Amino acid sequence: MQICRSTQDMRAWREGAARVALVPTMGALHKGHLALVSRARAWLDLQGGGQVVTSIFVNPTQFGPNEDLDKYPRDEAGDLALLEQAGCDAVFLPTVDGIYRPGAQTHVEVAALGRMLMGRLRPGHFRGVATVVTKLFNIVQPQAAAFGEKDYQQLTLIRQMVADLDIPVQILPVATVREADGLAMSSRNQRLTPPDRAAATVLNLALDQAVQMVAQGASLSTLRRQIRKTLQAQPRAQVRSIDTRDADDLSRVQTLVRPVVILLAVRFGDVLLIDQRVAHP
Repeated sequence: MQICRSTQDMRAWREGAARVALVPTMGALHKGHLALVSRARAWLDLQGGGQVVTSIFVNPTQFGPNEDLDKYPRDEAGDLALLEQAGCDAVFLPTVDGIYRPGAQTHVEVAALGRMLMGRLRPGHFRGVATVVTKLFNIVQPQAAAFGEKDYQQLTLIRQMVADLDIPVQILPVATVREADGLAMSSRNQRLTPPDRAAATVLNLALDQAVQMVAQGASLSTLRRQIRKTLQAQPRAQVRSIDTRDADDLSRVQTLVRPVVILLAVRFGDVLLIDQRVAHP
C-alpha cells in the first residue's frame, strides 16, 4: 500500500494507475469507511480492474469557530492498518498547508443545497466540504468516488456539484452502516460518554418509527410530532433539527406521496450526531 503525503507524491503515483476510485475520509476509520472501500473496489472490478485510493484529511474549512476540530479523533497508525487489511492500494495523507496554500482565494460553493438544513446550523460547512472534495478530485483524478448515505445532504450536494461543474467522476452512494444496537457508525461516536452513547440509540428508534408511519399513510404533521416526541422522551437528547425532504433533491415537501428522507441532527453532551432514513409511502 502506497502512502502519499504530498500532492506531488499523489500525482506521481496516479500516473501509473489507469483507473482509480477514491474514498475521501477524515480518518478515525470504522466499518462504515471500510464499506466505502469495498464499494469502490466492487465498482472497479465491474470496470475491469483498477486501484482504490483513500484520502485521510481532517479538513479545517468545514469546521466552525466553536466546533470540534481540535477534538476530532485522529489515529493514523490504526487507520493505515485497517486500510492495508482492507486491500486499499494507496493512501493520500496531505497536510493542511499542502491542501490550502497561503494566500488562496478560491472556494467552491453549492448555493442552495449548501445553506439549507445542516448548512443553516453550520454556516460555511458545506463550502468547506465542496472545496476540499473538488481539490481531492483534481489531485487524485478518480473515475469514481464513494460517499456514505449517512451524510445525506453531503452526498446530494456532491452529486449536484459534479453535475454542475461537469466533473468526470461517478458518485457511488453507500448505505449507512450501523452498530448492533442501530446507532449509525461515526467517528464522533468515540467522543460520547457511556450514558450519551446509550441514549443515542434513540435516533435509530425514531427513524424506524418514522419509516413505518410513512408506509402506513401518516400525515406529514403527525410524522413530525411523533419523531419529536420520541426524541424528547430521551432526556439526554438535545434536538437541533428534524427535517423531512424530497429524497432526490432535498426540496421541501407538503405531503407524503413520494419517497422522502428524514434527517435528524441531535446533540448528546457536546457531540452533534446526524442520522437519516429514506421512507417510502
